Amino acid sequence: MKLNLKNPLVFFDLETTGVNVSSDRIVEISYLKIFPNGDEESRTRRLNPERPIPPESTLVHGITDEDVKDAPTFKQIAKSLAAQIEGCDLAGYNSNRFDIPLLAEEFLRADVDIDLMKRKFVDVQTIYHKKEQRTLAAAYKFYCDKDLENAHTAEADTKATYEILQSQLDRYPDLQNDINYLSEYSAFTNNVDFAGRVIYNEKKQEVINFGKYKGRLVESVLAEDPGYYSWIMQGDFALHTKKVFTNIRLRALKK
Repeated sequence: MKLNLKNPLVFFDLETTGVNVSSDRIVEISYLKIFPNGDEESRTRRLNPERPIPPESTLVHGITDEDVKDAPTFKQIAKSLAAQIEGCDLAGYNSNRFDIPLLAEEFLRADVDIDLMKRKFVDVQTIYHKKEQRTLAAAYKFYCDKDLENAHTAEADTKATYEILQSQLDRYPDLQNDINYLSEYSAFTNNVDFAGRVIYNEKKQEVINFGKYKGRLVESVLAEDPGYYSWIMQGDFALHTKKVFTNIRLRALKK
């Protein structure tokens, strides 16, 4: 089924040095941009993560230090990448939990001001798990009746994810061919930050979602325990999480 789009939709996949959103880096990014008129645009780039790629990560995606030693860094391509996805919604496989948070971290480290939280996100894995409970290769076989060749290469995974979403729309009549609906359907939580450390409650107020203050309003905690903000800023939290706490703190100070 052809996707019903109001904005371009960018399917993307990352290969990385590991799975820690706060500390790991991108070594390859591939995207497939689908325009509302059906046109497609794709690109794959390898990146120098400015750190050694662990052997266990190379075993997954096959990319070595030698492969990326002359590649640009993320910071060098960040502005052009931001321009390429400007005004686009985003889609991927397990993207809400990993790819989008890590991409946001890389943009913040590169000092590129792009607010990904304003985008719509479609996570094909979430749709798949709600419907069938499988993995990407199994999903590709199940929905498209194809074997996933070159799995764990960003380009192959990106194209497979696009085909799976099309097939999901064909298979399930209750899935609306609408990005707003698919974004809400595939959302994991009502996150304020990508890591889910802060979430919205039913009144759209920011609430802490971990630790001793779980369930408390962020503004209230920051007012009662000023040292908590310093602890967040000095802790091993994602840059986007720290940015969210900072924005809430600044907003409260202006009141």
